[in-house]
Amino acid sequence: MENIIFQSNPSLDTLKSSIEKIQNNSKSIIILSCDNNNYNTEEFSSILKNIKTPIIGGIFPQIIFENKNYEQGDIIISLQDELDITIIKELSQKADDLEDEIEDRIGDLEDETNSMFVFVDGLTKNINELISSLFNNFGLNINYIGGGAGSLSFEQKPVIISNEGLVQDCAILALSKNQINLGVKHGWFEISDSIKVTKSDSNVVEELNYKPAFEVYKEIVEKHSGKTFTDENFFDIAKGYPLGINKISGEAVVRDPIILEDNKLICVGDVPVNSYVNILGGSLDSLTTAASQASKESNANNKESFTLFIDCISRVLFLEEDFTKELDIVYSDNKKLVGALTLGEIANNKKHYLEFYNKTSVIGNIIE
Repeated sequence: MENIIFQSNPSLDTLKSSIEKIQNNSKSIIILSCDNNNYNTEEFSSILKNIKTPIIGGIFPQIIFENKNYEQGDIIISLQDELDITIIKELSQKADDLEDEIEDRIGDLEDETNSMFVFVDGLTKNINELISSLFNNFGLNINYIGGGAGSLSFEQKPVIISNEGLVQDCAILALSKNQINLGVKHGWFEISDSIKVTKSDSNVVEELNYKPAFEVYKEIVEKHSGKTFTDENFFDIAKGYPLGINKISGEAVVRDPIILEDNKLICVGDVPVNSYVNILGGSLDSLTTAASQASKESNANNKESFTLFIDCISRVLFLEEDFTKELDIVYSDNKKLVGALTLGEIANNKKHYLEFYNKTSVIGNIIE
């Protein structure tokens, strides 16, 4: 019996058949699906609601199977662990209540949990509050892996896969008894001095060093890149110049500016006021080296049943055809490699604080 089914030609009928085929030998199922499948939300939800086996997953810009990335298709993964699943709904409305809700709903399961899968609507608010609440309840006693679902259109819609159907503005948390060995690296490097974030609102950076954020960003990036921003090319240039939030220990946490609005930088993930950031740059060598390091870090145990690669879609947009070199580094013929190209990545490695990352390679070897 197959424990991973990949279909490159999108079809809800085929997806339904694949789920039905795999569920008889599964205690839980993960589904990774592409936004460009353009599935009908109601029809997809109807299929999911009729599946009795616990299901988690999301709809992403692209997915990974073996050493290739795909803009269309689905991956259905069988797990032999019955996941304990919780959906945090209306996430954008719960900044102050998340920690208590998580404690009330899953706090008593800490002793039974070794790992947690976390998929979140990548275009909703309060993702950082969710991450902080998970850390405050579970600490570094478990490993976490997951990412932000969504579309490169940056239009928010139902993208979280669950037994309740497709849902939006939420996070799905799946507690597992399985071990996950993790590696987390990004490979971006500083091209500017530290800059103080003097005004921000969640994921919207309004001022840097008491000046309009884009004015400061524009001056540094144009000088370094030799390119000029226009009304049409903000993202084309910005995809190569993320912000790095300085941390006391470990790599900077990367933030992706995706939209320019009235001199404000709208990012994937929060950028706290009074934090210090650097503008970052990258290269093929620096990014592929980081992916190689993450892969090595995750290989502490050779009993993995498959590798889950959570990588940022903006790494694909930056590296373009060279992204295959990153996949070739991570992929090995003797492993099953599956993954998603996400709007933000979620991970820790039992050494560092749990984070919501951007532009970062997260590699998890799942041991069943």
